[in-house]
Amino acid sequence: MVRTPSTMLPLGTPAPAFSLVDAVSGRTVSLTDFREAPALLVMFICNHCPFVKHVAAELARLGDDYLPKGVAIVAINSNDVAAHPDDAPDKMKAEAQARGYKFPYLFDETQAVAHAYNAACTPDFFLFDKQQKLAYRGQLDGSRPGNDVAVDGRDLRTALNQLLAGEFVPAEQRASLGCNIKWKPGNEPEYFKN
Repeated sequence: MVRTPSTMLPLGTPAPAFSLVDAVSGRTVSLTDFREAPALLVMFICNHCPFVKHVAAELARLGDDYLPKGVAIVAINSNDVAAHPDDAPDKMKAEAQARGYKFPYLFDETQAVAHAYNAACTPDFFLFDKQQKLAYRGQLDGSRPGNDVAVDGRDLRTALNQLLAGEFVPAEQRASLGCNIKWKPGNEPEYFKN
C-alpha cells in the first residue's frame, strides 16, 4: 500500500470541466449541471483502496447530510480497470449501492479528469465554492487505516459548513493521503513521476 499525498492544487483554481457517465444511473453528469449549487465537492475514490474502504461509511454520511443542503457531490473513479478490475463500472455500481452513496459515482476512463484536477490519491477531495473556485483541498479528517483516530470527516465538514455559512475557509489545510491513482501505462502525470 503506497501512501500518496494529494498535490494540493492552488486555492482559487476554477473547477476543471468534466462530463462523465454515472456508473449507477448510466446518465452523463457534467460540471455545468451544478452551476446553481452553493458548493461542489469532487471526490476521487475507487472500490479497492484500503484508504477509501476505511472512510466509505463517512462518504455516504456526507451525502446524507449535505445533499439536502444543496451541496453538489460527485465521486470519480479514474483507476486503470484493466489492471484493477475491481474498480470497473459494474463493480462501481454495486459498491455505490452497497455503501448507500446518493451522489453520482462517475467513471473517468481516459483519466483526463484526474489529470485536470491534479488528483493523486484515493481519496482526494476538492471543494469548490458557489463560483466553482477551489476553496478546500485536503484530508477528510485525521483518520487513516490503523491509526485509531475516529472517522468523522471533521476537516472537510468544517470547510463545507464554512462555505455554506458564507465564511472564509482558512488556507491552512492538510493534504489527503491514500493509495495513488492507478494510472494506465504511459499516462502517468509529471507530478506522479517525480
